[in-house]
Amino acid sequence: MVAHGLRILLPPALITAMLVLSGLVADRIYNGTLFTVLIAGAAAGSVAISLALTRLRAWSVAPLSVLGLAGYLAFALNLSAQRAGISGDLPTIATEALRDGIPRLLAVLVPVEPQPDTVAVPVIATWLAGLMAMELTVRARRTLVGLTPPVLLFAGALWLVGPAAPRTPWPALAFAALAIAALAFTGRVRTPETGLDPATRKALRLRAALAGGTGFALILALVAGAAPPVASQVTAKPFDPRSLIDPPDLDALDENPLIRLSGWALQPQEKLLDADVAADTRIRLAVLSDYDGVTWKVGATYRPAGRSLPRPPGEVAGKPVQQRITIAGLTGKLLPAAATPSHVDGIRTAYDQSTGTMLRPEGLSTGMTYTVTSLHSEPDVNLLPVADVPSGMTRYITLGPNVPDNISRLAQQLGADNGAPYQRALAIEQFLSEHYRLDPQAPSGHAYPNLDFFLFGPPGTGAGKGTSEQFAASFAVLARLLNLPSRVVVGFTARAGNHAVTAGDALAWPEIYFTDLGWVPFHPLPEPNTETKPLEDEFKPQPETSQPPPSDEPIPTLEPTADAPSTAPSASGSAAGGANVALVAGAGGGGLLMLLLAGFVVFVLVARGALRRRRLDEGSPDSRIEGAWLEVGDALRLAGRRAPEHLSAAEVAAHAAEAAAPVRGKHDVRLAAPTLDELAVAVNQTVFGPGTAGDTEAEAARSRAVAYIDELKARRSWWRRLLWTLHPGPLRWRR
Repeated sequence: MVAHGLRILLPPALITAMLVLSGLVADRIYNGTLFTVLIAGAAAGSVAISLALTRLRAWSVAPLSVLGLAGYLAFALNLSAQRAGISGDLPTIATEALRDGIPRLLAVLVPVEPQPDTVAVPVIATWLAGLMAMELTVRARRTLVGLTPPVLLFAGALWLVGPAAPRTPWPALAFAALAIAALAFTGRVRTPETGLDPATRKALRLRAALAGGTGFALILALVAGAAPPVASQVTAKPFDPRSLIDPPDLDALDENPLIRLSGWALQPQEKLLDADVAADTRIRLAVLSDYDGVTWKVGATYRPAGRSLPRPPGEVAGKPVQQRITIAGLTGKLLPAAATPSHVDGIRTAYDQSTGTMLRPEGLSTGMTYTVTSLHSEPDVNLLPVADVPSGMTRYITLGPNVPDNISRLAQQLGADNGAPYQRALAIEQFLSEHYRLDPQAPSGHAYPNLDFFLFGPPGTGAGKGTSEQFAASFAVLARLLNLPSRVVVGFTARAGNHAVTAGDALAWPEIYFTDLGWVPFHPLPEPNTETKPLEDEFKPQPETSQPPPSDEPIPTLEPTADAPSTAPSASGSAAGGANVALVAGAGGGGLLMLLLAGFVVFVLVARGALRRRRLDEGSPDSRIEGAWLEVGDALRLAGRRAPEHLSAAEVAAHAAEAAAPVRGKHDVRLAAPTLDELAVAVNQTVFGPGTAGDTEAEAARSRAVAYIDELKARRSWWRRLLWTLHPGPLRWRR
């Protein structure tokens, strides 16, 4: 009797466990435990109804189960709406959830908030999978076919998660174990009905059960042992289903709100929003990370988000602060919030995780109110002077091509005497705040020509004056030229309490990223009622100079003439003893000087030779390729054609080709030096694919670098080649 009861209840229990396990897999991208609870309820309800209706005709089970699905779905949608704070009547919520369920699941940002449109489709799919599995397994006794719906549901859960959660083999192993158990315990042991006594028949069944259990254990052990090494061989990244849905389109004002500052500055009394904050703070509207030389852009990929928002990568956790914001005259789609938003109530948002910028795809409307909890961090000012900036933040040090020479020269001058990253940032901040004026009447614009005019334009033409747009944009560009990861933020200043935020409170400020400290804001604006300093001569644009004579021409020397007065001491002016003392002293001092000079020459030659061997002949292939690139950089500096630091590897190769353009010698036409394009490709390979270069690539990089350097050096005159050889710069230059 007990065995018969187990035979009836065991398959439904295994099917229910498989359905719940599929929900647990999908729950890895959901926030909280509500999703798992709803999926478990759908699995248990579907299996229980099918089990209770086993004795009815097959055609009546599906309609009754669908009625049960309708009731449970209404319960799930209502519960998830209450938990998510979504108001409205149930028919409207159900209609929107069923209509938008699939696109919402494919577009939503991880972690997913369990709300009607993100739970409707999984609940329906789980219920229907349970119904089909029970009918095929229990009623039709086709276990292998009946396990197909749970398998498809499990595969769909894995596909939905994609790369958004860490890969682990244990859910798949557990699911396979449940499937094997269902196949093992629902199979029949066929024994002859006649000719065997009850004891023999019982022994045969026991033997078959032991054999099945042993085989089941061996299969599990084999799968468990083979799964980790097999999984480690899989290097392909899972497909991300969220890439199937295009993010919302933005207009120019939302993609680049920096251009709105000049208009707001002309109407400072215009009310944009009401903000209720606990302390004075800055409310962020957008983070602009990309600059092409013409405009700063957000460059965001917005995904529908729930109430809980993931923290952007690299952001340092801070204390929670809350703001309640009511929109007044602010237009567009961007949602203001203090950095860094972690939770939002009262409104549905789309969110860009890389920058922490929020928007409402439907646009802002007057009277719209929402509450944001942000994680506000204050950097330790004692750590800033010794803080470093990380490498690899290419997005935040990239500039558009054709940076004006005046701006590049200014950046180098500001960073010349400031080695630490924070000191370089402070030098830029102080320079801008002391030499330029804040003027709300200044026109908008932050392209290279606008910034060049703002920084170096002639007095009396409107140059040297700008809004926070020009100050923030200039700071960020100069910082990137000094390899400081920077971005521009547009937002507002808000006072403590419940106050109106007007257009006059609009502001742009730059931020620099420091290792372990996160994004640190700077304030390059001048203090009110302060006089600006005139631009020093060393910061002014250098006038155009005539071309110097060719380096091969001999340097003129002055020959003494008969009319020139003699500077040699007269014989009568030297006494016997005095002449000997002066001669000995001069000889001793000159000998010491020559000895020191000779020691210096030997030291430079030996040290530079050792440096070159370490770079080109020692270490891994990646380090040798990097060493060849450093040798080229030193050669360009020695030739007086130093490559600006902000250039990419391909741009440096083009600069090197220009530095070694074909020239005409005295008796022949000198051809161009070897190109460095392939060396630039190898350098990029070591940066973006470390460990993939081999000895062949390293030797080729060495050959190209040496050939280029030798040709570049050969183009110098003999005395310049001598200075090249004895120059101690490569031993001390920072890279």
